[in-house]
Amino acid sequence: MTDTAAAAPTFPVPTSLSPSRVSSFTSCPMQFRFSSIEKLPEAPGPATTRGSIVHRALELLFVRPTTDRTPEALAADMTTALAEYATDPDYLGLRLDADGAAKFERECHALIDKYFAMEDPTTVREIGLELWMEAEVGALTLRGIIDRLELDDDGELVVTDYKTGRAPSGNYEQKSLAGVHFYSFLCEAVFGKRPAKIRLMYLSSGETIETVPSAQSVKFITTRTTAVWSAVERACTTGDFRPRQSKLCDYCSFQQWCPAFGGDPSRAATEAVAAHEALLAQPTGAP
Repeated sequence: MTDTAAAAPTFPVPTSLSPSRVSSFTSCPMQFRFSSIEKLPEAPGPATTRGSIVHRALELLFVRPTTDRTPEALAADMTTALAEYATDPDYLGLRLDADGAAKFERECHALIDKYFAMEDPTTVREIGLELWMEAEVGALTLRGIIDRLELDDDGELVVTDYKTGRAPSGNYEQKSLAGVHFYSFLCEAVFGKRPAKIRLMYLSSGETIETVPSAQSVKFITTRTTAVWSAVERACTTGDFRPRQSKLCDYCSFQQWCPAFGGDPSRAATEAVAAHEALLAQPTGAP
């Protein structure tokens, strides 16, 4: 009898994890293999690129002096962010024609329309923007980028994360906060101080979700992440990254190589690179 586990390919075990990589592995180990272990290129999506541009516009707003943070300034910062991304592969890969580019620009501006109804940026005491943080948990490095770290009126830390997708229903609210709980752990590890509040700002709807991290929620992050890393290590050692089908499959860039859809994972490494290069070589506006 053939030992399929012994015959399976092995992959290097990652030494760091971020909230997105933890989510990726728990959602679908096979997708995690393609994106995080083999690091295969993915076709950019409008939603992801819009999100990056909106984050950049808000970063530019908070670089301004406090009194200059006006709706007109944010609109100008959005125009600047769009110009910065005009030559970025994540934008070029969308292959937008003139009408598509105009629609994309309108959608980006629409995502900041509700912002000033959500908070007054002139009162925000930011101490970090797009802040890279990391901390060691045993042999593993946990890392992440905080959209905004600020101080409240009492001098306590507040973590703010911008979201450009839809706000979750009540049943999924706690799951959506998992990422910012992760950042709460990083703050405590790096600064020795747990944030007083973590919040998600859903710009598309104008909703804000807030929670107060606890010692238990911070401890859960290390427990969960360590368990995920052990599963990642096992999958890398055995080569057994099993696909997990869900609605997310409809948006997966690697579906054609996924065994759940009759694909051959071993062909992804060469074919995904070739497909990505062909996409970027297409003229703007090509389907």
